[in-house]
Amino acid sequence: MILYIILGAIAVVFIWGIFMYNRFIALINNSKEAWADIDTQLKRRYDLIPNLVETVKGYASHERETFNEVMEARAKATSMQIDPSKITPEQIQAFEGADLGLNSALGKLLAVAENYPDLKANENFLELQRELTDTENKIQAARRFYNSNVRDLRTALEQFPGNVVGNFFKFKAMEYFELGDETAAKDPVKVDF
Repeated sequence: MILYIILGAIAVVFIWGIFMYNRFIALINNSKEAWADIDTQLKRRYDLIPNLVETVKGYASHERETFNEVMEARAKATSMQIDPSKITPEQIQAFEGADLGLNSALGKLLAVAENYPDLKANENFLELQRELTDTENKIQAARRFYNSNVRDLRTALEQFPGNVVGNFFKFKAMEYFELGDETAAKDPVKVDF
């Protein structure tokens, strides 16, 4: 009888271990999927930017510096490649910096556009601006979704008894996606003519 109790206890622990292992795998995969969603939305944004720049160029051809700054920031941001399974804090920080630079450059471009009433009424420009705004909202939602998945993974790795299984299988917590210096993104864009 004691042998059956011991075997039963071992079976329960084994089944519980399998359950916990599978839970960690699901949490990690959810976090990777959320990162891929951020990447998809950013690619959509990067694809919209050249169209927006070309539309504004037609009205404000003397704003070369602003156009160049936007395209350089886009090039820098699109050159960043992050593998979500091997993400490091340094990669996230570099990615956030590139994204912040692109946001700043886009803000300047949109400020330039404000000075051209004909451009603001142009259907192509308005549609591009709507799509860019929609994409920015989707990027923010994807970031929140990613961070909530990372939070769930971190919580599971830190709470007992999940931390025992997590440490045994060497699961690692993923990094949050945070904008480093948010003050730069909050500063008003200054355009001098």
